[in-house]
Amino acid sequence: METMTNLHISQHALEQWLYQMVNSKIEVFAPVHDGEKTDFRLLAFGDKVADDYVQTTQSAKRFAFPKAEKLFSYRKEGKDVTLQERDLNDFPEIVLWKVRPCDAAGFAPLTGIFNWDYKDNIYNARRDKITLVSFSCTRCDEYCFCTSVHGGPGNTEGSDIQVTELPDRSALVEILTPKGKSLIVRFVQETTPADGIDKETYLASVPVRFKLEQLEGAFDSPIWKQQSERCLGCGACAFVCPTCACFDIQEDARGSSGSRIRCWDSCGFSLFTQHTSGHNPRPTQSTRWRQRILHKFSYMPDRINETGCTGCGRCSRACPVDMNIVEHLMSIENHG
Repeated sequence: METMTNLHISQHALEQWLYQMVNSKIEVFAPVHDGEKTDFRLLAFGDKVADDYVQTTQSAKRFAFPKAEKLFSYRKEGKDVTLQERDLNDFPEIVLWKVRPCDAAGFAPLTGIFNWDYKDNIYNARRDKITLVSFSCTRCDEYCFCTSVHGGPGNTEGSDIQVTELPDRSALVEILTPKGKSLIVRFVQETTPADGIDKETYLASVPVRFKLEQLEGAFDSPIWKQQSERCLGCGACAFVCPTCACFDIQEDARGSSGSRIRCWDSCGFSLFTQHTSGHNPRPTQSTRWRQRILHKFSYMPDRINETGCTGCGRCSRACPVDMNIVEHLMSIENHG
């Protein structure tokens, strides 16, 4: 996406921008330290946004695709059933502040999934109310691999605004969408053109670790069994992932009324594909692991023209048995 304009703002202007938003009617969520973890939290006056971190524990997807969400409610009176659908105008305006580029990029695959065969109005209404202010990455760790999946520490895909913090605490601000421009007009007063600032100078160096083409013809490879032998099927990787969109539908019924709830699920769970008959087309952890990898790197690109991975590395950080996705993808390449 082409930059609409670049601005250079002072540290004071950056702080005032955030302060003005927090004190408006907008809900501003930003990374905040919580013990050893860093995660998104609704900011209140006086909260300190985290500085010294690589990535938040949870992804930002839950703001458009919540962990559990009521789709509609109903009430039965005799033979009559009354439905009450969600009010699509009732979702708040949200700014996600200091989202990493890999999180911002994750909204494109999510949007593709929720719109490829029919338009999910609830998802789209939530997504339309979100403005993404990403901060480019000036540091990384051994789990980061965004450059291997067409991303990068300064990737602007999915962002409405991208901020690059400079050594003197001032910032380069790239305005990328009309939504981002509107936010700047509302809340930023002190700006100058960002002439001559080389953004690449300040970005982290993330090496390319593997090639995406390596999965072609890998469906029947014995590598899936080898890789999955220590997988617990706990679903942690799916729940922290910015692009995983598997969900289950539950009925919350009480007497003559109830609600239908959409909640997160995972293709790594043993019951995910079990049929009512008892047959399970993916009866082993190896077939479920294969599905997870091929879905992200083969099926999604074919179906919605989006890779189902942004290289954030959360799945490897969260895995209790060190299922490192980069090592696995590299081993598939070498095995082939």
